[in-house]
Amino acid sequence: MDLKYQRSHSTGQAALIKQQEELERKAADLERKDQELQNSSAAKDNNWPPLPSCSPVKPCFYQTLRKIPEEYRRTCKRMYYLWMFHSATLFLNVLACLASFTAGSEYGVDLGLSIVWFMLFSPVAFICWYRPVYKAFRSDNSFSFFFFFFVFFFQVAVYVIQAVGIPKWGNSGWISSISMISTNLAVAVVMMVVAGFFTVNAILAVILLKVVHSKYRRTGASFTKAQQEFSSGVLTNRTVQTAASNAATSAAQGAFDRSQGN
Repeated sequence: MDLKYQRSHSTGQAALIKQQEELERKAADLERKDQELQNSSAAKDNNWPPLPSCSPVKPCFYQTLRKIPEEYRRTCKRMYYLWMFHSATLFLNVLACLASFTAGSEYGVDLGLSIVWFMLFSPVAFICWYRPVYKAFRSDNSFSFFFFFFVFFFQVAVYVIQAVGIPKWGNSGWISSISMISTNLAVAVVMMVVAGFFTVNAILAVILLKVVHSKYRRTGASFTKAQQEFSSGVLTNRTVQTAASNAATSAAQGAFDRSQGN
């Protein structure tokens, strides 16, 4: 009986030891994979905008379309091409406004504003609507989707305003180009080309907005999920945590000082 018990006990111990070794091996594998993931994340250098290594200005963002699922990659690429076309149109708008300025000094306001629009809206568009849609497709982020829809709706409205071409607003749209015909036909033609570019921007933006929305509906994203992502992002942000801690400390110190004063 004792021999049978000893054998059973030895078998149980061997099984426990084997199970413990298996758990330790899995824990080591998980730790190794986590370390590899951290090293991989740390090794990612910013690669956009693509600048030569000798440039004193370094890339600001890390971007690769290979991280995006295949079904969304083409749409994201088209959004990137739209941003490039958007920036090129703003640059051509500067040239058209410069041409109008050569035809009459009263168009100096348009020239100045066109430079401002090009310098401002090219990077702002990249940060405020292309990067959010890129992040949304890359990580299925609901908050990024909603941020993109909110900003891009106003971008479509801006394209329409630019295509219309209200005088003295720095846009070579249809109204401005048509009014230039009586002054200088060649300049008017150049401005009409830019007006056509603004119109194409507006049309492509509406089409891609609908495409992104259709893709978004397949991802399972929702407003509730976006709220949760925003809340978790705020709560885990070190800057927010530090500010909240400082505010709490200041409030406690103020309450203590008031109590001592009483």
